[in-house]
Amino acid sequence: MTLRNYTAELHRCCMRVVNAQQELSAATHGLSAHLKAYNDLKFPLENDESILTDTLKQFTVYLDELSSVQQILATQLGGGMMYPVNRFLQADLDEIMRMSQMYHVVSNEHEQSLGRYMKLSKKKDVEKTRQDCSDDLYAMRKKFHQTALHYFSSLNSLQYKRKVSLLEPLIGYMHAQKGFFAMGHEAVSRCEIDDFLANIQASIQGVQAELTQETLKTVDQVEVIEKQTAHMYHAELPKDMPYVPPNTSLTQKAGYLFLRSKQALIASKWERCYLFIQGGNLMCQTKNEVAGSLILDLNEEGVVASPVESDDRRYCLQIVSPLVKKTVIVQAENDRERDEWVATINNVMAEGGYVKEKPRQKKVCEIVSSINPVERGHVMSVVFLLRSVPVGAAAPCPVVPTAVTDATFVPDAPIQFDMISPSDESLQLAGVDGPQRRINPFDQSAEDIRKDSPADNVAFSRTFTVRFLGSMEVKTDRGESLVLETIRQIMAARAIHNVFKMTESRLIVSSEAMRLIDPSNNSVRTTFQLEDISYWATHSENKRLFGFITRTPPSKEQGDMSTFACHVFECNASADEICHAISTATKLAFEALLVSVMHQVKKDILLANINMLADKTQEVHVTPDGSYLILADQLSYGLGSQDLDPPIREVHSDGDERKVDWAECESEA
Repeated sequence: MTLRNYTAELHRCCMRVVNAQQELSAATHGLSAHLKAYNDLKFPLENDESILTDTLKQFTVYLDELSSVQQILATQLGGGMMYPVNRFLQADLDEIMRMSQMYHVVSNEHEQSLGRYMKLSKKKDVEKTRQDCSDDLYAMRKKFHQTALHYFSSLNSLQYKRKVSLLEPLIGYMHAQKGFFAMGHEAVSRCEIDDFLANIQASIQGVQAELTQETLKTVDQVEVIEKQTAHMYHAELPKDMPYVPPNTSLTQKAGYLFLRSKQALIASKWERCYLFIQGGNLMCQTKNEVAGSLILDLNEEGVVASPVESDDRRYCLQIVSPLVKKTVIVQAENDRERDEWVATINNVMAEGGYVKEKPRQKKVCEIVSSINPVERGHVMSVVFLLRSVPVGAAAPCPVVPTAVTDATFVPDAPIQFDMISPSDESLQLAGVDGPQRRINPFDQSAEDIRKDSPADNVAFSRTFTVRFLGSMEVKTDRGESLVLETIRQIMAARAIHNVFKMTESRLIVSSEAMRLIDPSNNSVRTTFQLEDISYWATHSENKRLFGFITRTPPSKEQGDMSTFACHVFECNASADEICHAISTATKLAFEALLVSVMHQVKKDILLANINMLADKTQEVHVTPDGSYLILADQLSYGLGSQDLDPPIREVHSDGDERKVDWAECESEA
C-alpha cells in the first residue's frame, strides 16, 4: 500500500508535467495567432506596410515552429514517461491488490474448513461425515497453499518491478527533453534567426534612443507652452501679471461659453456650449451633440453684438438680430474674452456690409439667380454660403476645407443640396401611363435597363438609381482634382449643417442626353445635354460617389463668359459603371454628329450642282430619306438615294434624254 500510494503520487506529478507541456504548446500557438491578428487592426498613425507589421509576421513563423517542437515533446512525454507509470499501476499493483484480497478469502475458508473438521464428535463418529470434512479440508488447504505461493511470488517480483517502474519514467522524461533540445537547437540556432534578432534588437535600441530624444524635446516644449499660456490658466489675470489686451481684428473665433436659455417661461438656464463662427453663421454644439447647430445667421442685416448685464452674471454679451427679432445672450470667463467675441461678431458683420456704412455685397438670392448651377427652373430647398476658415480656428465639428484657390472655385459660391421635382404635368414622360412603382435603392442591381419612351429611338440607353448630394459653381470645366475637391466641399457642408435628406432619382444616360427622372411621378427633374457635359469622374476612395461638370452658355447678364457647375451624386453600386455609360453615350453622340455633318456637306454639294442647271424651272424636292428628286415632264430621277432601280433617265431642257449609270450620276454630283 505504501508503494501504491507513492506510485499514485508519482503518476500525478508526471501527468502535471505532460499537461504543462501541452499547455505551453497551446499557449505558444495562441501567441502566434494573436500576433497575426495585429495585421487586421487599423491604426490612424500607421500605414499599411509598416515595419512593425512585417516584424510580427516574421515572429509568427518562428513561434509556429517552436509550438510544433513543443507539441512533439508533449507527445514523447506521454509515451516515454506516462506509459511505464500507468502500466505499473494498472498491471502490477492492481494485480497484487486482487491477489491480496483472494489470499485473505482463501485463508478464511481454510480456517472454517479446519474448524468443522476439528469439531467432529468422538461418540457419534459417522464415517461419511468424517470423510467429507477430511476431503473439504484437503481441498481448502491445497487451494490456500497454491494461492499463497502465487501471492508471495508476486510480492517477491514486485521488489524488482518497483526499481524498474520508478526509473523508466525518469529515463523517458530525460530522453524526451534531450530530443526536444536537439530539435529546438536545430529550429532556433540558424544564422537567419540570429541576424533577425540582432536587427530587431538594434531597432529597439534605436527606437528607445529616439523616444528619449522625443521625451526631452516634449518636456522642453511643454515648459515653453506652459510659460506662454500661463495667462490662459486664470479666469481673471492676477495683478502681478501683465495685461493682455483683446484681439479686435479677428473674423473667426471659437471657444466655450455659457449660453442662456429660457426655462418654464420665467426661469433661465445657463449651459456650457462650444460656440464657433462658420460661413457667416454663429454655431453651437453641446457636450452630447455630434455636430453643431445654427444659433443665429450673422448675414442678416442689422445684427450687432455688445456687452450686457444679465441675471447678476458678469462678462455677458448679447447678439441681437432685429430682422428675426432674436436675442442671444452668452457669458464669457473674463472681460478680454467677452470683448474679443464682441469685436469678432461685429467684424463679420462689417465684412457683410451692414456695419460702418460699407457698400452692401450681393445677397444669397442674387448670387443664386446669377449662378444657376443645375438648370433654370430648379428650386433650391437648402442654400448655405460657405466661407473659408482661417488656419488655427478650432472647431469640434468638420469644417469646409480651406485649401481651395480662387482659380478653381467661385468665392462665396452657394451649394444646392436638394432638388425639387416640377409640378407641371407637361413634363411627364410620353408613353408612360401613371406613376410607376418606386424602386428600392437597396435592392436594385447596379444597372437597370428600362424601356422608357425617351430612350426607345436612341442607339444607347442605360438607367441607374442615384441620389443627389449637391452642386456648386466652379471656374473651370475639367479636372479630376476639381471634381474630388467639390465632392469634399459638399460632403463637409452637409455634415456641418446636418443635411441628411437626399433626393433620389433615376438617371437615364442615353446617346441623346442625360435625364433625371422623379421615380414617384416619372416627371423630368432636369436634362443635361451631352454637349454641355465637359468632365466626369468618380471618387478615388468611395466608389459610390461621382460628379460631372456642366457648361451653361453665356447669357446677356453674364456677358460673353460661360459658367460651369459641378454636380455630385451617390449611387448604389460602383460609380465606374455610370461613368462608363456616359463615355459610351458621348462617343456614340459624337459619331452621330460626324455622320450628320458629312450628310449636310453632301446636301450642300448637290444643291449647288442643281442650281447650276440650265433649266431653272425644274422643281427640287427633298424626300424623307435625304434624297433629291428633280421633277420635269412627268419624269423624275433621284440623286443621293439608291432605292431607285438603275439605270435612271436624265431629262434635259432640249428634250433629249439618255440613260445614265448610278456611278456616273454620283461622280457628277
